[in-house]
Amino acid sequence: MSDLVKVFHHGGGAVAELRLNRPEARNALNQPLLEAARDALRPLANSPGVRVIIISGEGKAFCAGMDLKALLNNPPAMGDLLMLISLLLREIRRVPQPTIACVRGAAVGGGCGLMSVCDFAFSHPEARIGYPEVDLGVCPAVVAPWLVRKLGSGRARQILLSGGTMAASRAQEVGLLTHLASSDTLEADAIAFAESLAKGGRQAMAATKQWLNELDGSMNDDVLDKAAAISARIVQGEEALGRLARLMGGGSGG
Repeated sequence: MSDLVKVFHHGGGAVAELRLNRPEARNALNQPLLEAARDALRPLANSPGVRVIIISGEGKAFCAGMDLKALLNNPPAMGDLLMLISLLLREIRRVPQPTIACVRGAAVGGGCGLMSVCDFAFSHPEARIGYPEVDLGVCPAVVAPWLVRKLGSGRARQILLSGGTMAASRAQEVGLLTHLASSDTLEADAIAFAESLAKGGRQAMAATKQWLNELDGSMNDDVLDKAAAISARIVQGEEALGRLARLMGGGSGG
């Protein structure tokens, strides 16, 4: 397994934790990390002994979103990266096990998308959460379908068009987070909740998730492909590239 992802097991193996391991970049999503996450996720999804999957991030931030630093001078690669993000979001959504995002520090842009596709999301009051894409001249189309499904079109419209980030308490109020824990107990609380979920019927849980995914459109690849294409077209445009170069100075995020 790639060093970019760590996998831990809790509760006698019933709970698997997939941890993004690029802390020096706040777990910003680049091609190697995305591919490593997908490779690590598949065997967990197919394991009959794994009943719940936790998604977390090593270090001070859960995920700073799409890694733009290395791609500012390679616009076509930005489009490819957005499609990889879209594919990972789908795979997380469609695993048969319940999923829990354990968000420490920040979940921004694509990182907030990772959080939003999970069935549950834990964080702590000091965390910052949100979708600042429009501030950067980027279109958040790739994450929009998931936010609409999670919060409804009205609330999603407000969040995505406003940009910026919000405190975790506000994120819980609007429905982005399901649980708010203290910073000291965040991981322990998420694991304890996962272990309680793991006691449920595996087949019943998988069937319920599959049906919910069909009902809310999570299986509609045409919409998700179109979303990735829209985001790719905008991020490769002059406005986005110029704004990113000015605002970020080659930094990562988004």
